[in-house]
Amino acid sequence: MTDLSHPARAGFHPVHTTEGVTMATGSTARFVAPGAATQGRFGLFEWVSAPRTGGTDAHLHKTFSESFYVTAGAVTIYDGARWVTARSGDFLHVPEGVAHGFRNDTDEPASMLVLFAPAPPREEYFRELAEIGASGRTLSEGEWVELWARHDQYQVKLG
Repeated sequence: MTDLSHPARAGFHPVHTTEGVTMATGSTARFVAPGAATQGRFGLFEWVSAPRTGGTDAHLHKTFSESFYVTAGAVTIYDGARWVTARSGDFLHVPEGVAHGFRNDTDEPASMLVLFAPAPPREEYFRELAEIGASGRTLSEGEWVELWARHDQYQVKLG
């Protein structure tokens, strides 16, 4: 018999309670399941990329993996070795320490689910990016490096 007195519970999060941000490019990040909703096990975001917009240059994370599942359109993704076109239904898993990046090179919007594991507070990073874009302020190279480092993001120069 199953013990139903266990303190764990399922957590329902209706869509109208989901936070998100809009970038200066018009792309959006919706925080479907931040770490606070998953006991830190993972974070799940929906990224909707406006046509012909960058996402991020090649970078890596030291403390968490990142996975991408394209749900609509096409996304150009750096897979650690080359830039590839990922279309609806394609999936890329990026372990800790592996370079990756993404952008939308097409004339159509594209969307994907992005999974972080374990769950770093990535929503804070996206909030900061949205605020920087909305305010119009510019950061020096050193300020960008500091911001990225605070969020376990390290730029990678491609040869």
